[in-house]
Amino acid sequence: MEVSLREATVDDIQLAFKQNQLTSRRLVEFYLKEIDRLNPILKGVLEVNPDALFQADKADHERYTHAPISLSPLHGIPILLKDNIATKDKLNTTAGSYALLSSVVPRDAGVVTKLRNAGAIILGKAGLSEWSNFRSNNAPNGWSGRGGQGKGPYTMEDPLGSSSGSAISVAANMVAVAVGTETDGSILSPSNRNLVVGIKPTVGLTSRAGVIPISPRQDSVGPICRTVSDAVYVLDAIAGIDNNDNATIETSRYIPVGGYAQFLKADGLRGKRLGIVRDLYNFGNDAVLNQTVEQHLDTLRQRGAVLVDNLKIANLREYYTSSSENTAMLAEFKISLNAYLSELVASPIRSLADAIAFNKKNAKLEKIDEYGQDLFIQAQATNGIGEAEKTALANLTRLTRDGFLKLMIKNKLNALVTRGNRVSTILAVGGYPGIIVPAGFDSQGTPFGICFGGVKGSEPNLIEIAFGFEQATKIRKPPKIEV
Repeated sequence: MEVSLREATVDDIQLAFKQNQLTSRRLVEFYLKEIDRLNPILKGVLEVNPDALFQADKADHERYTHAPISLSPLHGIPILLKDNIATKDKLNTTAGSYALLSSVVPRDAGVVTKLRNAGAIILGKAGLSEWSNFRSNNAPNGWSGRGGQGKGPYTMEDPLGSSSGSAISVAANMVAVAVGTETDGSILSPSNRNLVVGIKPTVGLTSRAGVIPISPRQDSVGPICRTVSDAVYVLDAIAGIDNNDNATIETSRYIPVGGYAQFLKADGLRGKRLGIVRDLYNFGNDAVLNQTVEQHLDTLRQRGAVLVDNLKIANLREYYTSSSENTAMLAEFKISLNAYLSELVASPIRSLADAIAFNKKNAKLEKIDEYGQDLFIQAQATNGIGEAEKTALANLTRLTRDGFLKLMIKNKLNALVTRGNRVSTILAVGGYPGIIVPAGFDSQGTPFGICFGGVKGSEPNLIEIAFGFEQATKIRKPPKIEV
């Protein structure tokens, strides 16, 4: 049974349930065993839900008493949540920091309510770059005080972040599916590095209520899975209105009747116009990488896509060199984090200032001497959305309008195709969606993906494109991990 569970998709698992070859209990036991075996090395999982087996038994009972057709694709499927996503249960929600270890959240995060309603089993919390990479510029990706240093299962090195543990755990088959969050790159980057599929939805398509925030303007919650179809099942479960996050009300207009799974079409590439901005490729001289990417571009053409090559994004360099994104996020972080902390039922930490003081007091625990907390200190020095922040926000709006958006509209593109996560900032500042799909390995054996990015609400197109590419290439393979 164990061999067939490695790399098992949601569809594989549901078929095994249906044929009475598998129960949720046995599935949870398998993943718990894999976590015991692999997590001491990889550190992808922060904590396991003590009620996971109880939830599995409940799911098994429901399966025997309900018509199979009435159950969601995620029913009885174990899922890991990044540790900035609140759960009102025996699990902690700490963003990887000891500062929030004893905090009590008021309710499940909006996406967790939806996952529970879909019948998913909350297996535990995934590790992450502490505070979603927003405590310090010097802390390594995948490191947190509580979780230690996460490692990518293919390289045993930097897993990228900040949803590091979600990507590590899915890649190493420690869980069926996972959920991460992104402000700028935090789903796309670790998915890229760990040969998994990541969907960063349009901002507001999924609720951010109950998620430890950075910037409500850019924060998005999305799936990290081994296949596009698994990721789409998770997206279908978590997308939609949550009255605790006003952005979901307006953005719900983008959700198609019948959901997203209908766009899992093998011929999804046919007739799609895909833009290529060569300035975003910057391969250097890795011949293996260059050759692989060009082969993939040929595959896209062969499958019926129209490639519009050698495009330019206006002010591209400014996206990466401007301080506007950071200026805006520092102020937004202080405002939104203080709001999140003030809502906690119990917590010794009630503000960003408290978190800074905690870190100073517990410097050894939180490796303050090594990694510092410069972003925390810079954010604490802000004072709301003042003139500097307004200028920065106006600058980001201009960059988006005259850059990515103009390019997409002028060239009638369905998506922009890029290697890896280089496009993340462009998508982040505009609130745009992206899907990354495994694409291969560079000459050093480091995995990378191909990313498809689009305008707001373009998930149906992006899913067709990503699924078409995945089915044409089937690159993903499990890591060989020596224990």
